[in-house]
Amino acid sequence: MHNSIAPESGGPTERPPKRRTRLREVTVRFAGDSGDGIQVTGSQFTSVTAMAGNDLATFPDFPAEIRAPAGSLPGVSGFQIQFSSSDIYTPGDQANVLVAFNPAALRTNLKNLVPNGTLFVNKDEFTDKNLERAGYASNPLGDGSLAGYRLIEIPMTSLTVKALESVAALSHKERERSRNFFALGLVCWLYNRPLAPIERWIHKKFGDTPGIEEGNKKALHAGYNYGDTTELLQVAYEVPPARLRPGLYKNISGTVGLAYGLLTAAQKAGLKLIYCGYPITPASDLLHELSLYKNFGAITMQAEDEIASMNAAIGASFAGALGVTATSGPGMALKSEAINLAVMTELPVVIVDVQRAGPSTGMPTKTEQADLLFAILGRPSESPLPVLAPSSVADCFSTALEAVRIAVRYMTPVIVLADLYLVFGSEPWLIPDPDSIAPIEIEPRRNLGHAAGNGAYRSYARDPKTLARPWVPAGTPGFEHRIGGLEKSQLYGDVSYDPDNHDAMVKLRAEKIERIAQDYPPQDVYGAPEGQLLVIGWGSTFGPIRTAVEQLLESGLSVGHLHLRHLHPLPADLGGILSRYRKILVPENNLGQLRLLLRGRYLADVLGYNRVTGQPFSVRELREEFLRHLNGS
Repeated sequence: MHNSIAPESGGPTERPPKRRTRLREVTVRFAGDSGDGIQVTGSQFTSVTAMAGNDLATFPDFPAEIRAPAGSLPGVSGFQIQFSSSDIYTPGDQANVLVAFNPAALRTNLKNLVPNGTLFVNKDEFTDKNLERAGYASNPLGDGSLAGYRLIEIPMTSLTVKALESVAALSHKERERSRNFFALGLVCWLYNRPLAPIERWIHKKFGDTPGIEEGNKKALHAGYNYGDTTELLQVAYEVPPARLRPGLYKNISGTVGLAYGLLTAAQKAGLKLIYCGYPITPASDLLHELSLYKNFGAITMQAEDEIASMNAAIGASFAGALGVTATSGPGMALKSEAINLAVMTELPVVIVDVQRAGPSTGMPTKTEQADLLFAILGRPSESPLPVLAPSSVADCFSTALEAVRIAVRYMTPVIVLADLYLVFGSEPWLIPDPDSIAPIEIEPRRNLGHAAGNGAYRSYARDPKTLARPWVPAGTPGFEHRIGGLEKSQLYGDVSYDPDNHDAMVKLRAEKIERIAQDYPPQDVYGAPEGQLLVIGWGSTFGPIRTAVEQLLESGLSVGHLHLRHLHPLPADLGGILSRYRKILVPENNLGQLRLLLRGRYLADVLGYNRVTGQPFSVRELREEFLRHLNGS
């Protein structure tokens, strides 16, 4: 073991330079206690990797326990990133490098490390007490159980404390807490990542507490220089920049993508965006993100509960603004009757459902796709509305933008089904040219209901193509009208209990939603346009499905991949596509909800592959499942 303290500066050393090996792609996983700064470590490594020009995908994996006991299995937090010199779609099945800060992190994450992978462990934390908390009968660092990995034991805590001895403003405990920056510096050295961007972030974050700023920077350099000087590491690695489409890129999370899409749509429509929400994991970050954009006219409001937030969003749209709200599964249940009010009043409201593992509180920090049937069918009576789902972090922007476009054009609430995996993940996003985004027209929605011969404004007159009713802000002189939860007459919005009128209005609202499909582009099947197997996905399953299908296509197998953004109404050309394949398979992180809808709609023998573990699919398991069907099993 080489335990010497590395110099704090990044200056030259008398040792011969270490060899660097070029790799196409790498997956790194950080794991430790929630208090170890794992998410900060992962996000900063992600930022410098994005600046290096690699394509990347991340998966933050953190516990539901807010203050789980230190060193316990339920308190382990993880962050995985795959970065590459070519296009990638997932954060990787298993890591090539695992950085384990304590025994609990090792025990819960070792399964995520490839055989013969590199395992960095913080040797200082492998005490008898911590081993007992993690359920180890013996110390894995010495009992031979890790022989299948390249084990590198580093006393990260004591090396960090030693490196920060000169920072008098820090207590011993505060010096220990900087060990995550030591680990970050080490991994930055291993993959030739620059430290300057991280130093700038440290200054911005901790500039008001100079001792912490200095300590974190020193720990970062100590880890980097340790990698450069230790005899334990003889080889470092280089992952060249990816050949991405030319343009300006920004590394974003799915939450940021949703926020940018909503803000862009509001600007393109000339509307004020009013976001009304109630805190719930994992949707709360959208409230936080949109609150940063008051300069774009965004107004954010934290309501006292989910019902109030939905009603406030409806009120915003009634007043002529763009009403938006977001929640997760439990909040969707609470919002459901107010969503029905938006259906009846035919007002454009965007509802983002960031799905998580349920039911009830379930596993609020784990991902799932089990709200699909609820989004489409989970309200009393006949209350149809469109449902869209983004397929990637970057697609969150486009999906949010389209949701607003549909809501305004067809005068309807729209549900966007995101999920935890997408909103917390990150990837490079090609910033579009604002001039290439078509404006969203509002004025035609007002002119629909101009006064007829009797002088009354027709609040339920309809566009002949879309069946959308007019949209006029409440209180506009000369446009006075009535809307509400009671059934309305077909033209003037008077309260009506006439059975035939009710039947007609129910059918009009349903037909309006079905007509949304007339604006969809033709569906694009990736891979074989016909043949043995079509894999249909939606939402965050895109990455592992696409990667598995690519690998099978490279082997010459007949398989196609269709990923649906529009889940209700379904695309008009979908039935014809299904008829071109002998087998249809739908992988979902639920018990078969899209499969049920497709079987009912098209009377097709749709097969399912379903798992509800709170974790995304791996590429390997999907590839094996697809092969099983291609081989006739």
